[in-house]
Amino acid sequence: MTQTLRAGFTYFAIVMGTGFMLGVIRVPFLVPRMGERWAELAEMPIMATVIFFAAGFVLRRFADIRTPAKSVTAGLLAFALTVGAELGLALVLQDRSLGEYISSRDKVSGSVYLALLLVFAFMPRLRLSSFSRTGVEQRCSKP
Repeated sequence: MTQTLRAGFTYFAIVMGTGFMLGVIRVPFLVPRMGERWAELAEMPIMATVIFFAAGFVLRRFADIRTPAKSVTAGLLAFALTVGAELGLALVLQDRSLGEYISSRDKVSGSVYLALLLVFAFMPRLRLSSFSRTGVEQRCSKP
């Protein structure tokens, strides 16, 4: 279970850290030029790519989570941490209520964001088939 928790925290940290760095670029530079919706939508393919590679990284790094249940658990833990961080930042730093935060989201980019969050939650499980316990270990140990 410890490896599953570490994998979930690592997955969360990679994706959330990248999202934070992209937000530092998006908010001051892209939003004034493109608007909130288009700036957020422009960021989504980058985040989808990061999610894909981060899931692969945790599956390589934490061999113990290469089971359907543990890979889903790690993804759902990362999902819960992400939603908690997002809501925490909105409620505390922006001094908004939960209702205000949800209603402030753009309908289009917010819907895409929710879909991407679900992909994020299940990507370790979706990528699991390419990480059989013996297959990856054999490929990694070859000269």
